[in-house]
Amino acid sequence: MSVPKRNLLVQAGDRLSEAIARTFAHPVMHIVVILFCSAWFLVGLPTDLLTAALSILAITLTQMVLNGQYDREAEARRRDVAMHAKLDELIHATKRARDSMAGIEEELDETEIRELREEAKELIEQAAIRTSDIADGEKAKRAIDRVGDGRTG
Repeated sequence: MSVPKRNLLVQAGDRLSEAIARTFAHPVMHIVVILFCSAWFLVGLPTDLLTAALSILAITLTQMVLNGQYDREAEARRRDVAMHAKLDELIHATKRARDSMAGIEEELDETEIRELREEAKELIEQAAIRTSDIADGEKAKRAIDRVGDGRTG
């Protein structure tokens, strides 16, 4: 599945939004905005104009950040789908792996997946006992725990 090509105007808008959002996210810009507002008050300019400008700026920056977040989430989803396809291929290619494990993230709820994870740990333990390789079995169970908990180290 290829990523749809965006037209030039959308690409230019994305680049501009990203640059402005990155600029306003810098800590120095926060100080600049505070100094600008302080100077505005010291000069005695109308505060309702400043309020309107800051409101428009806040709404615009929020939209820019949300657009960037949407793009990052779409890219992350694409990578997740690719990773699942690779894992499914490995499961199908491994003779001792259960083919029923392929695609469980789409078919089962979290509780059922946790139960399967515990079952996999038990199978690893049984295999380690049969082969007298308890240390490797313990390492494999710890790896399953780390992956299941969202940790990788």
